[in-house]
Amino acid sequence: MALTFRKSFRIMPGVRLNINKKSWSITTGGRNGPKQTHSSTGRRTTSMDLPGPFGWRKTTNTKRR
Repeated sequence: MALTFRKSFRIMPGVRLNINKKSWSITTGGRNGPKQTHSSTGRRTTSMDLPGPFGWRKTTNTKRR
C-alpha cells in the first residue's frame, strides 16, 4: 500500500490551494456553478455537478512534453 500526501488550504471564500507530492493547484468557484482548477503541471480542468448522480468535466494540458 503506497502512501500519498495531499493538503488543501482555503485561501479565501471560493478559492483553494491544493498541494500534493508532485504539484500544486488553485481551484476557484464551484458552489452553484462550474469549478476551475489550474495546476502547476499545466493541466486545466473545468468541472460541474449536474442534477442527480451526474457530473461533467473537461481537462486540457497547456504544457507540451
